[in-house]
Parts: sequence; C-alpha cells; structure tokens
Amino acid sequence: MSKKTLIVVGNGMVGHHFLEQFCASPAAADFEIIVFGEEKQLAYDRVHLSEYFGGSTHADLAMGTLEWYTGQGIQLHLNEQVTGINRENRTVETPQGSYRYDELVLATGSYPFVPPIAGNDRRHCLVYRTLDDLDAIRASSDGVRTGVVVGGGLLGLEAANALKCLGLDAHVVEFAPRLMPVQLDADGGALLRKKIEELGVQVHTEKATTAITEGQDARLRMNFSDDSFLETDLIVFSAGIRPQDALARASGLEIGERGGIVIDNHCTTSDPHVHAIGECALWEQKIFGLVAPGYTMARTLSANLNGDRETAFTGADMSTKLKLLGVDVGSIGDAHAQTPGARNIRFNDEQAGHYRRMVISEDGKTLLGAILVGDNSHYDTLLQYALNGIALPDNPETLILPESQGGAPALGPDALPETAAICSCHNVTKGDICGAIDAGCTDFGSVKAETKASSGCGGCTALLKNVVDCELEKRGVEVSKDICEHFPYSRQELFHLVKVNGIRTFRTLIKQHGMGQGCDICKPAVGSILATCWNEHILATDHVPLQDTNDTFMANMQKNGTYSIVPRIPGGEITPDKLIVLGQVAKEYDLYTKITGGQRVDLFGATLSQLPEIWEKLIAAGFETGHAYGKSLRTVKSCVGSTWCRYGVQDSVGMAIRLEDRYKGLRAPHKVKMAVSGCTRECAEAQSKDFGVIATEKGWNLYVCGNGGMRPRHADLFATDLSDEELIRTIDRVVMFYVRTADRLQRTSVWMENLEGGLEYLKQVVLEDSLGICAELEAHMEGIVSTYQCEWKTAVEDPDKRKRFREFVNAPSQTDPVQEWTVERGQRRPALESA
Repeated sequence: MSKKTLIVVGNGMVGHHFLEQFCASPAAADFEIIVFGEEKQLAYDRVHLSEYFGGSTHADLAMGTLEWYTGQGIQLHLNEQVTGINRENRTVETPQGSYRYDELVLATGSYPFVPPIAGNDRRHCLVYRTLDDLDAIRASSDGVRTGVVVGGGLLGLEAANALKCLGLDAHVVEFAPRLMPVQLDADGGALLRKKIEELGVQVHTEKATTAITEGQDARLRMNFSDDSFLETDLIVFSAGIRPQDALARASGLEIGERGGIVIDNHCTTSDPHVHAIGECALWEQKIFGLVAPGYTMARTLSANLNGDRETAFTGADMSTKLKLLGVDVGSIGDAHAQTPGARNIRFNDEQAGHYRRMVISEDGKTLLGAILVGDNSHYDTLLQYALNGIALPDNPETLILPESQGGAPALGPDALPETAAICSCHNVTKGDICGAIDAGCTDFGSVKAETKASSGCGGCTALLKNVVDCELEKRGVEVSKDICEHFPYSRQELFHLVKVNGIRTFRTLIKQHGMGQGCDICKPAVGSILATCWNEHILATDHVPLQDTNDTFMANMQKNGTYSIVPRIPGGEITPDKLIVLGQVAKEYDLYTKITGGQRVDLFGATLSQLPEIWEKLIAAGFETGHAYGKSLRTVKSCVGSTWCRYGVQDSVGMAIRLEDRYKGLRAPHKVKMAVSGCTRECAEAQSKDFGVIATEKGWNLYVCGNGGMRPRHADLFATDLSDEELIRTIDRVVMFYVRTADRLQRTSVWMENLEGGLEYLKQVVLEDSLGICAELEAHMEGIVSTYQCEWKTAVEDPDKRKRFREFVNAPSQTDPVQEWTVERGQRRPALESA
C-alpha cells in the first residue's frame, strides 16, 4: 500500500513543533512528509530573536537539526516559496515544481505590519521579523548613532532592545497613549515608560507619523501630525503582525473579514484536507500572536490526523511574563477588567518602581486578571489562582502586597491541583510532572526533556523548578543544586569548568557545557566568574550582554533614572586637594553629595552622557572607580588608629588602605565589605563586616563572615595576633575560597553557614591547608592583583566603549529633558511625584 503525502508549508516554531508531534505519532508511518520553508535557515526560536545581536548565531537559536529531519524521513525544501495551491488537484506550486498532497498544513505565520506612511519604503526603513531582517538592521546601523522603532508593543520593545545592543541611541514611537496598550493599563504603561527611559530609550507616545522624508542632521526625518519631527538614521517598523494568509486567500479558502485563515476546533479550514495552525489561523475571530497557542494548535492537529476527534482547540490563555530591556512585565487574563462586575485592587510603590493590579470577581472569590510591572515575583502565584479557579483568601490584597506590609507568601507547589497548568506552551500540568518523576525522572533537566516544559517561551522556568524540587523532596530524592535550567551545574562547578578549561566567554561555556541561550540567573553569575578568573574589563564585547544596568554603565542607577558616582577613597583617607576636586565636580554638574557609611563621597544626579566627562575629571585628580555598582569589594572602613588616637595600638588606616588597594576590583558572588579597627574599642565596626580586622599589641585579629543589612550577623573570630603578611595571606585564601565555592548572590555569612563543618572546616582549609589548595588560592589572588585596571579609565579611553554612554541625541549633552528637580537643604534632589 503506497503512502499518502503530507505537506507542511512553513518552517517556523509552530510548524516545527507540529512535525515533532506528528513524527512521534502512529500516523507518521502512513505518510511521506514534505516541508517547505521560505527562509534559507532551518526553523529557529523567534522568541529570543534579539539575542542574535548579543552574539547568538542561527545554530544557537535553531529548533532542530538537519540530521533530525533526515532521520525522520522528511523532505526539507528550504529557501523554496510555495506560490500557489490547487485544491482541486491537491497540489502546491513552487518555482521549482509541483507537489501533490493528501493533507496540507499551512503554518505560514505572520508578517510585520508596516503602517501606510508616505516614505515607508525609503532606504534604511526596515522590519524586525527574521534573521535576514536583523542582518539588514545590523548593516544599516554601522557607523550611525540613532535608531527609531515604530511600535510600543511587545515586539517594538524587543526591537528597541536590539538597537541598544547595537550601540544605538534608541527611540520608540507609539501611536497609543501608552506602551503595550494591549497588556497594560495607564498606570502600568506609565511605570514601564519611566523605567525604559531610565535605561536610555526615549519614548514618544501619542505620535502619528504622517511622512518619512530625508533628514537634515540624520538620514531620515519622521514628521508627526502635531507638526513635530524626529530625525534618525534608521527606522524599524514593529507595529504588530498580520496573518500570512495570501496563499490561502488566493486558493479560495475561507478568510476572516480582517484576515486570517478560518479554522474549526480541529484546526481544519473550509477544505477538509487543508489545515492551518499558528499566527496565520483565525479561530472564532481571534488571531493568537503567542507561541503557546500555536503549539496547542499543533498538538491538536497532530491528534486529529491520528483519528482523535476528542482533542480540540478551545482557545488559549494569553497571559505573558516578560523581561523587556531588563524590566519585568506581566499580564494575566482579564487585565483590563472587562468582565461585568469586576473590581480592582492596586498596589503602586513609586519608590521601588513596582506596580501590581489584581482584577477580581464581584463576589471577591475569583482572580480574573492581573498586571505587574517592575517585579514579576508574584506572577506565578497569581497565574495559578487565575488558571485553576483557586478561591482567593479573605484579604486578596495580600497576594500583591510585599511581605513587610502583610503580603502572603508565594503559593507553594503543594497548593496546586494536579490539573494546574505549569507550562502553557506545551500544555504540561502538575500531574504530568508528577507522572514524569514517578516514571524515573530524577532531576529538573530530565523532567524538562521528558515533558518539554519550559522549552517554549521559558516563562514557567521558576515555577517548574519549584514543582520539580518539591515533588522530588517528597519522594526522598536529593534535589539538584543546578544554577538554572541552562547549566546542569552549581556555580561552584561552573567556576571549576571555566578555570580548568580556560573558557573566556559565555557562548563557549554554554555551547560546551550547557544548553539554550541562558537567562537572568546564569548570565550575571557567569559574568562574575569570568571576571574573577580572567579579570577582563566589564565592557569587554563578550561580557556586556551578561551584565545588569549598574555594571553595564559602571554607576548605580537611581530612582529617577540618573546615576550616582562613587570614587574610591581607600580607608577613608583623602587629601584636601582631592576633597576640593570632588566639590568642584559636584558644583559643576550640580550633583547631590553625601558621605556614605563606608567613608566615601557619593555624587548623585549625573545623566548617562555625563558619566565619562565626570570620570575623566576624577581620574585626572587621582581617583579611580569605587566599584559601588558591582558585586565586588566595596569599602574598607577604618578608624584613625595609632597615628592619631591615644588608644590605638596599630596603624589601622595604613592597613585599611593596603587591603583596599589589594582587593579592589575583585568580582565575587556578592558584595564584600571590610573594616580595620586600631584597637578593641572597635570604632570601625569591623565585626559587622565580611572581613573585620582588629589591632592587638601583637598584631591583628581577623574576623570573618559577618554582615549588616536586614539580617545582621557578627563575624566570627578566625585567627589572632597575625603579622601584616600573615593577615593578608589569610584573607587572600578565605576570599578566593569563597569566590570559588559560594553560590550566586550568596553573602559570606550564608556561605560559611552552609559549609559542612562551618567555621571549623573553614579554618582547616585555610589555616591548615587540609585540601592542599592554599598555594593555588594565593597565586590566583596575585594574578588578580597584578592585572587590575580602573574600569572607568579603560572605558573613557576606548571610543567603542564610550559610545554606550550617549543619550538625548537631539539635546545638548548637559541637558536632561525628562527629570524634574527641586532644592532641599541647599542641594538639588529629584522632585517628588506628588509635588
């Protein structure tokens, strides 16, 4: 009996997922499968498309391999466009020939909507959809300064992030009154705008572009209906998508009034032998522009072709959890309270930049929807309440309040029913995860491989890990300490892999020892490891995508989007001339000044473009970066010691300066603070620091692993009466042992508490060399000390690195048109929102 032929038109994410599902089904044996892809590349992950500008390649983003297609017996035709469908003869036409089908699947996706603006076809007017599009954007951006994205929705903000990755000054132009109008309300959109502008992206809302003409100071000029204009070197249209239905329309299939191939609950079109899935398909007048509904359609169609008429597509949850330009955004269910009788509960912390809105039913028992901006830590809990109809507590506001204000703890995995949807992309429930574990999966990676959970958009990763860990512990299985889903290793193991194998980039590490493209957990952790091992500049090309905002700009971002600058003042000792320079710089740039708790001077209120100018003036006066922005040594506090104090028995200032000069720039799992007191009166408060030194008549006593903050902990006495050299050698060893073995974002106090044997074990390793590694630890520290560079100085002297600090292209560099200021106690400070 001859086989039937199944043709799939479209080789995107949804088309590829359908092939995975169908090829694993019994019906696949009855079909010859032919796939046509319009692009020259194999199916790739469009969800993470912006990572292409961060160094990822097509191979990194690819959904599968040519070997897989060959192994499944699939005839793959890439770079071959289907130009017509003859439904009567059941054939598809391409420039290369005609192909007959028995069943046809249209997975043609969508195309970018380009508004009908005069001049939209000018050179350097581009779209953001495919890898070829991104190559065109990269080529257009070479040697220019400014780029504009038309569209302030999800795709537009992703495109703006791509322009920033290329080093351009990015603008977003949106017709609506706010960003992401589909997902966010006015308050959420306002906060998102504020946060994105703080990151250097200028936002223009309520702007209707009437024409694109030649610019005077740039390549292009966008003319707006309010008679204003914006000049730019390139324009990227990312104003939404439209279903790619031209092929179906020309063949006479039923098309929706506003486009889209009409399908039924089994993803079949008006022709029983033609099916449609993904963004080209219209179900009950709805187009679904997310990958999860497309995957559900793919699974439904696969079941249908296997004779399963019970499985049906009945819509999809459109909730989304995103990180746009580093800003958390979440939208769940009926976020705009369109349900009759719906009520709202809002929490808005302008100080922290967190906005949360719950939409609840009229009787207060059901969560209908939610909006989150600035902090997605509540997302998983709220989503489960919404998806599973879990009854709200008597005080539902506790679900969005901080714990310090009576907020309820996150909904634990045990509270979720077996039917709880954990991964909407692949329709994986808690019951599926429990089944995988009962069938033999013993860690996060194997559960993910078995169920495919978290392999779509990745938004469910944290929840999935919590469920897996909980269920494994209930079964008596030791829970994995893997840093995240992308690496089957702890931070300590990753450190060893980097050091032993001489790995110098994140891309090499994840290619050789991980999977996927990485996340906000592993990227900064690996960035810290690379910095500790090789001491390269924080803005080295391969390291930039790994950093958070503070590290990226080597200054601490403040609540109003400006930056604070903290030059190093070792031991708190400073000359009058240097004090004068600090005053002059603060006066010239109108910076708010404050003495910090670590005996330094903090200068607040600098704009991004002013940072290199200020650094140059400070460097010329002998200052260098204080690393206040990094997970590194912050300060070494000191009293005046024996030099001035009648109680002092050692030169505490001299030792503090020596320690600070030695350990400055060292990247660590968390910030590190030190202090040196000249006698037991302890004026430097050394016992509240990670490393505290107290003078004795015979030398120095060393205390380790203390900290202040929310959970203060006194440091433990580690060694007594040490000489200068013994003290430094001992600190070298403890610091490097901590850097090598601590978990990500783990303070020294927690690290030591988690060591098996605690303080006594640490003494054995460091003082008795029980592991035989002390010489190696000392050598590693010497290597870091000998390769130190002031990150500010390197940045201002490198033109490519300096380009990252440009902003407000159409205004003088000293002008910040966004910020509002007031004067208090003789200094400029941000104006209060309510003022």
